[in-house]
Amino acid sequence: MDILITGANGQLGTELRHLLDEQDLGYTGTDAKELDITDAQAVDEYFTKNQPKLVYHCAAYTAVDAAEEEPGKTIDEKVNVTGTENIAKAAAKVGATLVYISTDYVFDGTNEELYKENDTPNPKNEYGRTKYLGEQAVQKYTDKYYIIRTSWVFGQYGHNFIYTMLKLAETHDQLTVVADQYGRPTWTRTLAEFMTYAVANQIPFGIYQLSNENSCNWYEFATEILKDTNTKVLPVTSEEYPQKAYRPRHSIMDLSKVKETGFKIITWQEALAEFMNVINK
Repeated sequence: MDILITGANGQLGTELRHLLDEQDLGYTGTDAKELDITDAQAVDEYFTKNQPKLVYHCAAYTAVDAAEEEPGKTIDEKVNVTGTENIAKAAAKVGATLVYISTDYVFDGTNEELYKENDTPNPKNEYGRTKYLGEQAVQKYTDKYYIIRTSWVFGQYGHNFIYTMLKLAETHDQLTVVADQYGRPTWTRTLAEFMTYAVANQIPFGIYQLSNENSCNWYEFATEILKDTNTKVLPVTSEEYPQKAYRPRHSIMDLSKVKETGFKIITWQEALAEFMNVINK
């Protein structure tokens, strides 16, 4: 086995599988049924038997609000921390390169400037806390790693903000969306392309931040998504739309390090247009 994908049936894992298929690269994909990443012995035995050379660790618990209370908090900890620790240890044992996906939620969102890779994380919700602990586990147990922080992920193969907006627009003439949380949308296709680019071009190991170019708030994102519908989008504040988990108000990450590798990043507007063409075919 050369390539292993954990969480292979998730939003990112599925996108990555399709990209590897296009590149005619063989891989093995697992989900919780084939490999329980929270079981250290099972992970160790799987890696010892199959000897992967490259691991795309896409498996994660991403229910941000559910992670704030039980049972979500326990699952979040087991999958994102214990599971990642198990994968990192096993990858190091067999000498595999590990690609770990993290999040802008490792930051608190109080910085009005762009967040750089070496800025000090300060997660304010459970999801961000466990993903940051996952980052630390990767750095502790293996030297051959790419940690890729991303944000506001959307793609063809899972639940996301775009699908939610389009579905609501079918039955609503008017929608309210928060306008005081700023970030960068990320198309899973762009993310998967950088994941494979990093490995193929053997860029230096370390932490990278990848989203699509340009930034916006959720209201602006929703307005662009629904521009060809009859649904009107109205801006509201975070206080008017309370959620269980804290959301960073300004989590715009610096993309300079990725750009310096030669990887070309399209804007989120271009990514959204391509994505809409794909799902409307």
